Amino acid sequence: MSEPFTHLDGDGRLRMVDVTDKEPTRRVAEAGCVVHWDTEALALVAGDDGLDPVVVARLCGIQAAKRTSQLIPLCHPINLSDVEVDVRPVAGGIEVHSAVVTVNRTGVEMEALVACSFASMSLLGALHERGVAAWFDDVALLRKSGGKSADWGRLVAETPGALRK
Repeated sequence: MSEPFTHLDGDGRLRMVDVTDKEPTRRVAEAGCVVHWDTEALALVAGDDGLDPVVVARLCGIQAAKRTSQLIPLCHPINLSDVEVDVRPVAGGIEVHSAVVTVNRTGVEMEALVACSFASMSLLGALHERGVAAWFDDVALLRKSGGKSADWGRLVAETPGALRK
């Protein structure tokens, strides 16, 4: 039998998990996803306004990671030591990768997933504005380390479209 869901109290009510007694440790999480469209569409999106959609997407992902606790109920507000969002063209689209680091009592998995998702949504907005059909999928937690649970990582073969670093 699996362990009980940690966000429920003894009466089955939602609660924020108490992390008071946990030791702060270095925690890292990486996530990835794929935005699909013709890679040549990226040049079209840059347009005349001078805004680089990749730069805007990276900034959007970083800012979203910093606001994760305001976006996901019961998520702890935590100080982030580092947030990186990488956006790079691949055949048929763009891969978005995020890496988030903290020294804290709780992990940064949600922050990494939020960074990827919001960076992708920013790219979709730029593409849709120019009439380019696009979508993103394969959002996945790729790796995590730190805390009481063992380090964890998905194999590339288990992660369709995941970054191949």
